[in-house]
Amino acid sequence: MAHSSIDVKVKFIRGFADKTRLQILDSIKKHEKTVSQIVEETNGSQSNVSQHLACLKGCGIIISRQEGKFMYYRLRHNQIRGLLDMFDDVLSHVHDEVTSCKRNDQCFD
Repeated sequence: MAHSSIDVKVKFIRGFADKTRLQILDSIKKHEKTVSQIVEETNGSQSNVSQHLACLKGCGIIISRQEGKFMYYRLRHNQIRGLLDMFDDVLSHVHDEVTSCKRNDQCFD
């Protein structure tokens, strides 16, 4: 079954629509890191972080490489870093509106 371009965009954007996944992306935004480093920086559990890493990898946002017994994760493309930077830039302009939005939780169920 073919997916429409909107469906694919929705799937892609959902990769960013989770607090833990955004913490992971912020953690590896500048440098690749091991799972242990990511767990430490995000204060998450190993299993939870691993599940989110699998999600991010599955939708093409991050990639991994093995070196000895360690698995390293990094952003797949510089464009992903640019997108994360753009989120921060746009948010700096609409922060107050987003913070005070009372419909936010209703809009995204």
